[in-house]
Amino acid sequence: MAVEELESIAQAIVAQPKGLLAADESGPTIKKRFDAIGVESTEEHRRRYRELLFTAPGVESYLSGVILFDETLRQHSSDGTPFARLLSSRGIIPGIKVDRGAKPLAQYPGETVTEGLDGLRDRLVEYRALGARFAKWRAVIDIDERGLPSAYAIRANAHALARYAALCQEAGLVPIVEPEVLMDGAHDIDRCEAVTSQVLRRVFAELDGQRVTFEAMLLKPNMVIAGMKCPHRPATQQVADATLRCLARYVPSAVPGIVFLSGGQSPEDATDHLNAMNAMGSHPWQISFSYGRALQEPVLEAWKGHEGNVTAAQRALLERCRLNGLARQGTYRRAMETIVQ
Repeated sequence: MAVEELESIAQAIVAQPKGLLAADESGPTIKKRFDAIGVESTEEHRRRYRELLFTAPGVESYLSGVILFDETLRQHSSDGTPFARLLSSRGIIPGIKVDRGAKPLAQYPGETVTEGLDGLRDRLVEYRALGARFAKWRAVIDIDERGLPSAYAIRANAHALARYAALCQEAGLVPIVEPEVLMDGAHDIDRCEAVTSQVLRRVFAELDGQRVTFEAMLLKPNMVIAGMKCPHRPATQQVADATLRCLARYVPSAVPGIVFLSGGQSPEDATDHLNAMNAMGSHPWQISFSYGRALQEPVLEAWKGHEGNVTAAQRALLERCRLNGLARQGTYRRAMETIVQ
């Protein structure tokens, strides 16, 4: 695929007022979410739940794409339509998670490196034939009081991200590059900003070294935020300021968009932080979302595995998508204040 086509897809993914639904949970992750609502994680239950998400009326107004898991990309709706084709028919671009998870980094206790590069070239060709038009790879960077992350862990994960991105563009898929600095732990917002800065600087050096076209990729980073165990919770505007300051220093303006992960934030906080960044004015890149739990948590609570709850669950998804659409335009807080008045 010509690079111009990849650029066009990347631009479409971050078109206003839309964002991404991350529905790419691995087997253990979706089981954990189903366990919380008392639903057994069978293949059919997973298929039915994803169908609920993908057929929700109206979400195409706020979702530009959906990130799928390998199993989901191969599944069909109840009428036999492949999920990738179903999404495409609604103007929603199908994508695919291609990494195989974070594994212990040899000789570096407590740190991980994401695996999945072996055989990736062939898998990407298959995924494109199945309908995917973009891909995602997640690297995990932990912070602790002992001084993690090490420079080597950052370098190893950045190198893998860049290799993945280069292979994606070669195969005709837009790569979403996801270096996630975890919000576990007791670190404050300043520590998160320092580590996120180190990570982004190294990631873009590796991407450039492996000749990845910045205009044909997207970045999915964490927001700069304090760890969940930190006693001091930064204000919404403090998170927005620190995050944009970090991005401005290390993310080239050629990148079309930033699609933030929610990273364990509540649905409300994830939307509020996104809104605050967009309310600050225009930026070199589109500021969008690629949320998993922050979009799905209310859906799961409404659904609980019961067919009679599907309509309510779909309405819950549409509402979270709509609110994040407002946040993309920086009008979410104003809209909420109007409702309260």
